[in-house]
Amino acid sequence: MEIYCERVRDLLNPKNKGNLRVREHPLMGPYVEDLSKLAVTSYNDIQDLMESGNKARTVAATNMNETSSRSHAVFNIIFTQKKHDMDSENTSEKVSKISLVDLAGSERADSTGAKGTRLKEGANINKSLTTLGKVISALAEVVRVYFSVHNSSSVWSLKQFW
Repeated sequence: MEIYCERVRDLLNPKNKGNLRVREHPLMGPYVEDLSKLAVTSYNDIQDLMESGNKARTVAATNMNETSSRSHAVFNIIFTQKKHDMDSENTSEKVSKISLVDLAGSERADSTGAKGTRLKEGANINKSLTTLGKVISALAEVVRVYFSVHNSSSVWSLKQFW
């Protein structure tokens, strides 16, 4: 998928050019409604899909780069392993997910010579990168507090009151 000017687009389904909606599932968390899910059986299949998606990304020329990516891209790979126990007739399933994220670089209007649409794109890129930076900082703070709390048994025992 591509996130361009805060709009989500399916890079693997050219028919779906609209703004896909990000939803929240109560158990599974956030997901993109109507996003393509394609089955693959080999690394070559994955590579072909990634190349196809990258070719569909929004790019434009700036003073800094002739083919500047104007969006963020996310490529999710979900691995599913199914096992069937012949003795018990039970089937189990393990699922793992990897998200490959390509973020557009931060934009300086003076350096890129951006005007009009390019300026708007750059502002959206910077806004999303700033928000992501704040989220990462907040997560780092939570981890720091978690470890500092767990360094002291007396403080850790009080955690139930937070």
